Amino acid sequence: MALPILKTLRADFPASIVVFLVALPLCLGVALASGAPLFSGVIAGIVGGVVVGALSKSPLSVSGPAAGLTVIVFAAIERLPTFEAFLLAVMLGGVIQVALAATRSGIAAEFVPSSVITGMLAAIGLILILKQVPHALGYDGDFEGSFEFWQEDGSNTFTAISTAIRQHLSPGAVLIALISLAFLFWWEKARPKEGPLRFVPGPLVVVLIGVGGNALLGLINPAWQLGESHLVQVPIASSFGEFTSFFATPDFSQIGSGAVWTTAITLAIVASLESLLSVKAVDELDPQRRTTPKNWEMMAQGGGNIVSGLIGGLPITSVIVRSSANVDAGAQSKLSTIMHGTWLLLSVALIPFLLNLIPLAALAAVLIATGYKLTKPKLFTDRYKQGWTQFVPFVITIAAILFTDLLIGIVIGLGVGFIFVVARNFRSAITFVCDDGDCLIRARRDLYFMHKYELQKKLNEVPDNAFLLIDLSSTNYVDLDNVEVINAFIKAAGYRGIKVSVRGDIAERSAPLINAPTSGTRFA
Repeated sequence: MALPILKTLRADFPASIVVFLVALPLCLGVALASGAPLFSGVIAGIVGGVVVGALSKSPLSVSGPAAGLTVIVFAAIERLPTFEAFLLAVMLGGVIQVALAATRSGIAAEFVPSSVITGMLAAIGLILILKQVPHALGYDGDFEGSFEFWQEDGSNTFTAISTAIRQHLSPGAVLIALISLAFLFWWEKARPKEGPLRFVPGPLVVVLIGVGGNALLGLINPAWQLGESHLVQVPIASSFGEFTSFFATPDFSQIGSGAVWTTAITLAIVASLESLLSVKAVDELDPQRRTTPKNWEMMAQGGGNIVSGLIGGLPITSVIVRSSANVDAGAQSKLSTIMHGTWLLLSVALIPFLLNLIPLAALAAVLIATGYKLTKPKLFTDRYKQGWTQFVPFVITIAAILFTDLLIGIVIGLGVGFIFVVARNFRSAITFVCDDGDCLIRARRDLYFMHKYELQKKLNEVPDNAFLLIDLSSTNYVDLDNVEVINAFIKAAGYRGIKVSVRGDIAERSAPLINAPTSGTRFA
């Protein structure tokens, strides 16, 4: 049953403010790293909140410009003749996503192992902490929201921290970040359960601490005050006409360009993959364990990219950082997502000068706290207790994402997870016993091509002149490869004096067996 709208609004309103504060610097940072106009990132954030939020059936997922697409977007903007041609590719990518949704391609997300999903969450948490530490120390060499290990300035995730400490340490940034972090963790425990204060979002207070603290530093110790390069930088329009000029439309004359279509297809595939994995991860974070229809989500993401491309925005995906902040802030419905997009629009239109007073160090504290909640030590101990088949893919996914980037790391994690799934299904699928000429081969679960070798090996161990019962009663499916192995053995059995009986009717489940008794008398 749906929650009453008033109860949902009470939870979603403060959550939307938290997500807005997290989303603003990330939208600007992704646009900067992509080589696109800064406002195009804000447009994508607005569309991701309002349009995708309205279309999606995910209660907690938040969409916007994604760091995982920055390399693709940067290369596309460089390759295509104009930014407007790139916008056409974004719009066409959305159309392709809608077409993929119509073919029910979203179901692919359901086959991702949970160890890879939790590994992705933990890795993003670690990256958030490591990438935000330099911003908290006053070094803004990398863009907000970066997930890549190697940075454009030649440093990496770890050396950037060392560089910040040795060369760019800012006492003002450190002071603001430490006070902000201390407040966030204190507020987590001290936040009242009743009364109006329970609706006060901690990150909003942190932003006020940052703005007020930096102003106070300007009065007490100007040398410690943070300058413009360490603050949020939203484009400011002097008039309504200039504000509308920040928007752009696609260049439809490039519709026949092969480069445009190549970019569109690439964006559609990569954005769909990232969105589906993010939505699946958010479903696992959801306290109510609600499940998002994946094909519908692809349609919603495609609709968002169509609109974003039409009005000058970057490509959109569901993004785990904003989504996890939404979950952590206590959101209960997609109203929070829609409102956060509304706040983005109103703030950049009406109060951009106030936004530009927010220190990046304060926002870094918010993201560090979010990262910690994604990668708590308990997550590691829980996976370890579940065994190596869960723990190894989990850890490898974390390491791969940490030392490459989000998309490459996920692909590596999926590969390792698939290997473990295959190994787990390959191992000991068949039982073989033989006693005084009576032999039994029993399939303990469904047989696929990967079990062909094991089945052949067990059949070869059956001695001459034996009675063999092949028990398939525990299976729902035996694929053609294994049926052919059994049929070949039955054909040759008479030459070796072996009598074969098969238990379990698989004729309607796969390919039929050749003539052999369908039940045994000695192993019944």
